[in-house]
Amino acid sequence: MNVPDGTLVRSRVVGDPRDPLAAALDRRLTGYAVFEPQEALLLDGGSRGIVTFRDGVPELVYYTGTDHGGPTALADLAMPGPYHVELYRLGPDELASIGAHEELVVPPGMPAERLAGDPALAASTRRAAPGDRELSVADDSDESGQTEPGAVEAFLADEAKIDAIKTQAREEAQRRAEEWGFE
Repeated sequence: MNVPDGTLVRSRVVGDPRDPLAAALDRRLTGYAVFEPQEALLLDGGSRGIVTFRDGVPELVYYTGTDHGGPTALADLAMPGPYHVELYRLGPDELASIGAHEELVVPPGMPAERLAGDPALAASTRRAAPGDRELSVADDSDESGQTEPGAVEAFLADEAKIDAIKTQAREEAQRRAEEWGFE
């Protein structure tokens, strides 16, 4: 997904993705957020999640680490914090220049539910969505009627991510033990 350069309005390291999602909603942000998860920060992976917003309501999601979009990208992006998050403002025409990518579309409340685990924020986001995008949790299912797995379930099912975190924790513990003179 190619996004135009926007005007940076906020840049923070956050422990909870709820904060930038709530800030985008409160500011009625038209633009995008770039989420850089801890894994990318520590391992120089360069993977980032991009969430576009129109008037504070999420529209598109893309994750560079797996080249997935939509709900699958949210599951890929959902990992333990912290995250470095930047919010960018775009004009409506600039946002429209990204194009309509059906494979990247998410229901309005899904990022709050899947990334932040915050049903209240998800409900607020759905209420703020225009009538043509206002979808309920029941609308977040696939064609077979099965609801897609939540971020936690998807994360726990990804053995490679779990192994990477274990390896990273082991290396960090060993490094600290050496710094402190433990054997």
